[in-house]
Amino acid sequence: MSQKIATREAYGKALVKLGQINEDVVVLDADLSKSTKTAVFQKEFPNRFFNMGIAEQNLMGVAAGFATSGKIPFASTFAMFATGRAFEIIRNSIAYPKVNVKVCATHAGITVGEDGASHQALEDLAVMRAIPNMVVLNPADAVSAEKAVFAMAEYAGPVYARFGRAAVPVIYDEDMKFEIGKGIEVKTGKDATIIATGILVAEALEARELLLKEGIEVRVIDMHTIKPIDTEMIIKAANETGAIVTAEEHNVIGGLGSAVAEVLVENKPVPMKRIGTQDTFGESGKPRELMEKYELTAKDIVESVKTVIKNK
Repeated sequence: MSQKIATREAYGKALVKLGQINEDVVVLDADLSKSTKTAVFQKEFPNRFFNMGIAEQNLMGVAAGFATSGKIPFASTFAMFATGRAFEIIRNSIAYPKVNVKVCATHAGITVGEDGASHQALEDLAVMRAIPNMVVLNPADAVSAEKAVFAMAEYAGPVYARFGRAAVPVIYDEDMKFEIGKGIEVKTGKDATIIATGILVAEALEARELLLKEGIEVRVIDMHTIKPIDTEMIIKAANETGAIVTAEEHNVIGGLGSAVAEVLVENKPVPMKRIGTQDTFGESGKPRELMEKYELTAKDIVESVKTVIKNK
């Protein structure tokens, strides 16, 4: 995991590859194309790129119009504005009629860093997960981000995908399989399971290495699809390891931790802890320092794993 690439970088490049093989793909942006990395698509396909200006509700409404006309629109802006400012349009014009729009949001989570609390979307997964008909994706690295773009294009219906600002470790080889609704067991283990999503998958893998030094062997699952959640994989992990820690760069309320807890309480209750921001806003700072302050690091995952094992 030495190489680091931001998932938003991979998203931009994947759009170009997709655009080359599918002429129905169009990209819309809210005047942030250099930051969301859709500018590379704009350069390659200027006639299929639309800058909607700083008007996120209009961005989503126009995307819905493109979808009803047979196009596959990828609508991009920062996660805070996509899920916050444009919520009603996404709900009523995209999800309710179940039109084929891909809402692709960058700059999610605490690692937005210096932009501070106003831009650090820590509620987006919860907000999108609550909308009927919406698929919710959160890829862990550059490889899975690219695969997610192609999976979205093949899926008929609304999708929300979350991409990050900061460069993160590349976990996967190019032959990895990305399937909507199916988690990936990245590492096996018998003592406990870490179910992580997005950039915390890399932290979970680091935590596993630290725990191995103490003779503790944990399973690591990359739950790149928050909705529909892979219920079968969660129950299997609960049955076989007896303890679960979830890890997400998101509020512990409403995101991955909540989704996993819902599955466990109805099917196989086991000791569980949730790593994530603890119902709080972020603040301005360097991404790594914020990860440490809000207890989202491998070290924090290690402590939670030890706690759930004790509670078995």
